[in-house]
Amino acid sequence: MDKSLQLHQFNTWANEKVFEKLKELPPEMYRKEVESVFPTIADVLVHMYQVDYVWLQVLKGKTFEDILNSVKQLHEELNTADLQNMQKKFEAMSDDYENFIKGRGDLSADITVHHPHFGTLNSTYADLVQHIVNHGTYHRGHLSAIVNQLGYKGASIDYIFYLYSLQEKKQTS
Repeated sequence: MDKSLQLHQFNTWANEKVFEKLKELPPEMYRKEVESVFPTIADVLVHMYQVDYVWLQVLKGKTFEDILNSVKQLHEELNTADLQNMQKKFEAMSDDYENFIKGRGDLSADITVHHPHFGTLNSTYADLVQHIVNHGTYHRGHLSAIVNQLGYKGASIDYIFYLYSLQEKKQTS
């Protein structure tokens, strides 16, 4: 399996595990404020989704201006979504990423990203996929911290647990 596809599938698996845990919490915990990097679970999920959305648009070759315009509308939509709707959005985004990765072909191909503040980045599709996965991992850590601050236990979502889950699937197939 292509490493970028496996990383993406890990990202999807980890998000699914987080949503499973979040659905176990009382509903009011979704927007309960805490002293943390983000004030609520909802705020972390909105940020994660928006960034995933932006990077998918970048990978598809959209311009910064087009992406910025679509994110403004998306932000309003996300801020009113409940946990179940956010999970559906993450699942659909995951499918979009998987279709892109499978359809792209050579992920070691070069891509040039233009950003008005950060400048021009020459990279590869594979490196950007890895960045996207790392970004998700980083913020799932924030979610774990918030869940712990609220008095609950977070999900076990280290990459090694994903690898064990793959092995388990092979053994039961």
